[in-house]
Amino acid sequence: MSITVREDWLALVKEDIVEPDRRIVDPHHHFFVSNPAFPKYDLSSLWADTAGHRIEKTVYVQCWEGYRSSGPDELKVVGETEWIDGLAAEARRQPGRAQIAAIVATTDLRLGARVRDVLEAHRAASNLFRGIRQMAAWDRASEVLSLENVAEGRLYEDPGFRAGFAVLADMGLSFDAWHYHHQTPYLTALARAYPEVSIVLDHLGTPIGVGSYAGRRDEIFQQWASDLVQLATCPNVMLKLGGMLMPYNGFAFETKARPPSSDEIVAAQRHYYEYAIDTFGPRRCMFESNFPIDKGSVSYDVLWNALKKTAASYSESEKDELFRGTATRVYRL
Repeated sequence: MSITVREDWLALVKEDIVEPDRRIVDPHHHFFVSNPAFPKYDLSSLWADTAGHRIEKTVYVQCWEGYRSSGPDELKVVGETEWIDGLAAEARRQPGRAQIAAIVATTDLRLGARVRDVLEAHRAASNLFRGIRQMAAWDRASEVLSLENVAEGRLYEDPGFRAGFAVLADMGLSFDAWHYHHQTPYLTALARAYPEVSIVLDHLGTPIGVGSYAGRRDEIFQQWASDLVQLATCPNVMLKLGGMLMPYNGFAFETKARPPSSDEIVAAQRHYYEYAIDTFGPRRCMFESNFPIDKGSVSYDVLWNALKKTAASYSESEKDELFRGTATRVYRL
C-alpha cells in the first residue's frame, strides 16, 4: 500500500496551534527521497511541518533509505546513518529549527554475533546512533504492508535474531519494534527474555482495521488491550503513541472529502491513547508523529493539536513526560 500526500487537500483544514509554548520531542519520523511508495520528505519538509508547534528535537527512524551502493551487503545499511548524520549537521547550522537529535538505524539481527560489526559501524558513523529497528510486521491481509522473510510474523522467536538481540544488550543499544496487534505476545516473550534491552513499541502496536479485520473494531480493541496489559508487565518496554492514522488502522480519514479536524481524531481514537497511557504510565509513553506516513491523512499541526487535546486531562508533569521527557530519556537526547 502506497502513501499519497495531498497538500491542497490538507490545507482545507486549518487550526490555531493548541498550547504553542509546549516543548515537544518528536520521537518518530522518516525521510524519503527515492522510494516511490512513499511521499518525498526531506529536511525542508520537516521544517515546514514543524514551524507551528514547538518541536525542539526529533528522532529519525529507519526507512530503507540512503544505503551504501557498494561494499559488503550487511554493511550497506550503515549508509542510512551516514546520510542522516549529515542532515543533522546541516540542521545544527539552523538554530531555532527542529534538530535531529538521535538516529534509530537498522540491521538484520539474524546475523547473530556477527551483527556487532554492523552496530559498531553505525556507532562510528554517528554519535547520534542510539539503536536499531528491525520490523516484524506481517499479516495475511493484502491490504497491509507485510514484510517478507519474517517467518509469518514470528521473527522475535528466531534463534539467530535472539543471538543478535543479545548483542544490543551488551552494547547498550535500544530496539524499536513495529508489528501488528496480534503479534504483540511475541514481543512480550522477547522482552521477558532480555529485560536489560530497552524496547520501544512503535505506533501503539498497530491495531489493524482493514481487510478481514474491517467491521470488528470492538473485538480487535479487546485483543489489543489485553495483550498490551501483558506487555506492560515488562518494565523495559516503552510505547510510542501515534501511527493511528495509517491506512492499515482502517479509520479511512484519507478517503474523505476533507481531512479530519483534531476534534474528529480525538473522538475516534482517544480511547486507544488513554488506555495505553493508563496501562503503561506517562513515564513509559511518548507521543509521535510518524510523518510523513500519517501525513496521508492529516497535517502536522492538526495531528499535534489532537495529541494535545487527548492529553488534556493529565497533569502538567505527566504531559511533559508524554511530549518530551520519556523520549529524552529513552533516546538519551
